[in-house]
Amino acid sequence: MASDGAVATPAKVTPKKANLLDPHSIKHLLDETVAEVVKGKGYVENTRLGNWKLLIGTAVIAIALLAQFYPKKFPQNREFLLGCIALYVVMNVVLLILSYTKEKDAIIFTHPPAGSFNNTGLVISSKLPRFSDMYNLSIASADPESISAHKPVHFTKSVTKWYVCPMFIGLI
Repeated sequence: MASDGAVATPAKVTPKKANLLDPHSIKHLLDETVAEVVKGKGYVENTRLGNWKLLIGTAVIAIALLAQFYPKKFPQNREFLLGCIALYVVMNVVLLILSYTKEKDAIIFTHPPAGSFNNTGLVISSKLPRFSDMYNLSIASADPESISAHKPVHFTKSVTKWYVCPMFIGLI
């Protein structure tokens, strides 16, 4: 109810669209929706890992620019270039390790909700296997070793339960 006694109208929600013939598009849309629901429940996204990846990527670019525009020409700067190449490789390996060990199939990392007694956030991940219509959603604690951590929750449901083909809408 509005303050003047009039009935408040809900905000207009535009439906999201996905190419139903593209499983990546369907998974992307479902992942976006899950992230919106989680944020709507009071969880704040934890962007620390993404910030670290951006920082490492910036350092890699700086190393490449330094190697490219170093004042000396090639034969005199061989050791410097080898050092830059080694740092470039090490930084990229660190990025790969962060991606494969921490992110895996994660959609979103969260902080605990404000005012909560729980001191760990959530890691929400999903899978849509190739040639399958089964969407797997998993919700786990961001710190599984914590005292307040709960067991991971897994949810599997067919994508066809969420999408209706537009050509069959008139038949329903």
